[in-house]
Amino acid sequence: MTDQARRSVLNEAERLRLLSPTERDLIRLVHEPGYARWLDQIKSIGGCAHPIYLAGYTTTRHAVTGEILRHYDTSEEPGGRMPVRCRNRRETCCQPCSYLHAGDTFHLVRSGLQGGKGVADRVQLHPRLFVTLTAPSFGAVHRVSGAERARCRPRREGGVCDHGRPLGCGLRHEDRDSAVGQPLCRDCYDYPGHVLWHASAGSLWNRYCDMIRRHLATAAGITQSRLGEHLRVSFAKAAEYQKRGAVHFHAVIRLDGPDGPSSPPPPWATTDMLADVVKSAADLVRVHTPYSPATGERVIKWGKQIDVHPIRSDAFAESSTFTDSAVAAYVAKYVSKSVGEAGGIDYRIHDADSIRMAPVNAHLRALMAACWRLGDLPELEALNLRAWTHTLGYRGHVLTKSRQYSTTYGALRSVRADYQAGGVLALEDTDTVTDSAWRYVGSGHSPAEADIAFGIAEDITHLREIRRGMIAEGWKYAE
Repeated sequence: MTDQARRSVLNEAERLRLLSPTERDLIRLVHEPGYARWLDQIKSIGGCAHPIYLAGYTTTRHAVTGEILRHYDTSEEPGGRMPVRCRNRRETCCQPCSYLHAGDTFHLVRSGLQGGKGVADRVQLHPRLFVTLTAPSFGAVHRVSGAERARCRPRREGGVCDHGRPLGCGLRHEDRDSAVGQPLCRDCYDYPGHVLWHASAGSLWNRYCDMIRRHLATAAGITQSRLGEHLRVSFAKAAEYQKRGAVHFHAVIRLDGPDGPSSPPPPWATTDMLADVVKSAADLVRVHTPYSPATGERVIKWGKQIDVHPIRSDAFAESSTFTDSAVAAYVAKYVSKSVGEAGGIDYRIHDADSIRMAPVNAHLRALMAACWRLGDLPELEALNLRAWTHTLGYRGHVLTKSRQYSTTYGALRSVRADYQAGGVLALEDTDTVTDSAWRYVGSGHSPAEADIAFGIAEDITHLREIRRGMIAEGWKYAE
């Protein structure tokens, strides 16, 4: 080897040494023989931030002749595997999948308001309410000033609490102010009550639904056991974290006939009656926590603030804020959120040291510590508080619905998969037999793969915004 060639090799090695790990991984990736196919795969899953890799095959045969109609095998794919979406609903974890989940949620909620996707169109004529239920106060916290630029908690007479801290706050807080949601005095704040309310919120909602049915029966002058002969109550509910770290619920509540969405409710079941029942049931419903010498027996109830709004049909409501599509979009927006939006974390806590190291504010850290401490009490073992420390004790799903409210996520995903497959799935009828074998072989991206997937997701988002702009411009010119 000549001196010049030797120097060239040494210079190249030096240049490689100066590259970052991600840049070296990128060089490795683009030189892989299956790079182009891998790129197509990542584009097909929308730039998912944490794909699941599967290996296996699917073979579809004619049931009578045994002829192979369709066959797919990952043996010819890069690395012998196929990526699929992680389907994480949280925007902080995977933006592409959370966008897709929010879109599914929008159609799930709207189909229960407008009809379609297996739901009768007549549901637009049924009594429907958009209800917001909040947690009670566990102690005074700093508030956003709002449009009127009001002071946070003005107190003309001043005063301090038992711990020597002011009882009021004369400042004006913006929405992004770090003080918003923080207690005026953490020593006065009822952290055990906050955590136990979260742990019992699911039971409170179930009892609330029963109370609504009971009040409907009372208002109609019939027994509760016979209510099903006259109507059914359907709902879709989403949970959202407030700045103070407390969950509140947004719910669509609808009255159907005895056969569900396809049948009308009785004439006496009006929107006004439903609104009165929803409010009276919220005032009276109670659940109790297990007794413990450390916490006593807590009474769990809704907060005083409850908002009830009739939902108007898109076709007939010109200026109403609470239309079919607006409510569906509102619920879909919050389904992709999590405790992270309140400054929390999206991963489980496994020990007390993790709480001290968690990147959260002092208020949320105190709530996590209360979860961990109360979770060690034998009397509260059934609440499983330690397993849900990262969600501040709340252990419910972000979205729940009654069986007959509308379609399901599974049905929506099946339709999308069929569309993306070009209608192949719809052609597979009872005359076919499918043989499949799949196994998990990995997940996630290498550093370079993560950068490329992020760029693909950004491009898709940008193109989506351009398309929306073009549609909006087209509407403007059409007018």
